Amino acid sequence: MQFAFTITYHYLFPMFTMGLALLVFVLKSIYMRSGNELYNKSARFWGKIFAVTFVFGVVTGIPMEFQFGTNWAAFSAFTGDIIAQTLAMEGAFAFFLESAFVGLFLFGERRFGQRVHWFSSLMVFLGTWASGYFIITTNSWMQNPVGYRVLENGNIQLDDYWAVLLNPWMFAQYAHNMGGAVVCGSFVMAGLGAYYLLARRDVEYGKIFLKVGVIASVIASVWMLFPSGHMSSDQVAEHQPVALAAMEGHFKDSDRADLVFIGQPNMETLEIDNPIVLPGGLSLLVYGPAGGDVKSLEEFPQKNWPDNIPLLYYSYHVMVGLGTIFIGITVLAAFMLWRGWLYTFRPMLWAIMLALPFPFIANTAGWFSAELGRQPWLAYGLFRTEEGVSPLVSSGSVLFTLIGFMGLYLIMGLLYVLVMVREINHGPDHEEESLEASEGLTA
Repeated sequence: MQFAFTITYHYLFPMFTMGLALLVFVLKSIYMRSGNELYNKSARFWGKIFAVTFVFGVVTGIPMEFQFGTNWAAFSAFTGDIIAQTLAMEGAFAFFLESAFVGLFLFGERRFGQRVHWFSSLMVFLGTWASGYFIITTNSWMQNPVGYRVLENGNIQLDDYWAVLLNPWMFAQYAHNMGGAVVCGSFVMAGLGAYYLLARRDVEYGKIFLKVGVIASVIASVWMLFPSGHMSSDQVAEHQPVALAAMEGHFKDSDRADLVFIGQPNMETLEIDNPIVLPGGLSLLVYGPAGGDVKSLEEFPQKNWPDNIPLLYYSYHVMVGLGTIFIGITVLAAFMLWRGWLYTFRPMLWAIMLALPFPFIANTAGWFSAELGRQPWLAYGLFRTEEGVSPLVSSGSVLFTLIGFMGLYLIMGLLYVLVMVREINHGPDHEEESLEASEGLTA
């Protein structure tokens, strides 16, 4: 519970910054090509939003990583020779690259010139996405352990580092995760642009935010369906078929597995209540027109079933459902942008603005699906979750610190919202004054 809470809260910030880093680089690149100062001010404005969010992500990430030692000592001792390598590389290379160039982007524009400023935006983007790569490589090893050998005492040791870095699971997961981050960042940018247009303030910036956000979001939303979503489902079907059965509510064996659109999993009868299904749809999605045998839950020992099948089922369907809605919204918005209607069609602007929080929900539901599907294993098929806990930590101690984290994170969340509201109310034109003031201090 504690790890789930802290990592869920923490990931709200990286999912935004990883998507926003790309968009800041795009804004700065458009400025370098066109010379339109509005794009430069837009890049500076979103760079400041990025920096604040980055700080909150770092602060909330520290307690999460300490839990590897405090709460999951047995897991850390068993797998430390492998996952410590990727986690260390994330900190030593990606994090420091990202943090160093964030400072250069914020404070070095006039001192070093536009080319260096553009280069710093590129490095922030690359550092942010490299950080995501190493974290996802770590998680991919937990989903699909590779590159290790078992010692005589039963422990494991790193045997092939390149196998870990190039884990087949990682490619689909990284593509899907980063696509989700771009959906998140682009929806926020488009949502703020829609707000400015609806409020009839900072209209020119609102149009830029809306245009860049909508174009990025329609590409990323379709990317989440195909190819990255299809690749992810294929590898789950191949490596974790019991997880796929739980995600889809496929309890009992049949010649062709149905695709459940709506329904509630009943763990007493092992059926889906009130189902709306596409007959044979799951077999079609996984194996194509030729069909194939999608294994059901009853074909696996119950001790290897995911621990919380209803939550896994609902998380997966929330992710897929919201992803489908995102495609509908963004395709329609992109069409209206192409036709020149979007900036003045207020119902669509309202829809884009109100859709802003839902990519955060969809990304969170997606991670729930991945992590709940891996249970009851910490390292899939190799090390069970119940074996990984620290033997000397009591449930009372964990509950006490969990309550403390909740209180602290509530205060931090309120502070973050206040800072964001302040920056939004100031608007992008305020960045010129902030730039002059900050560079005066560093002179």
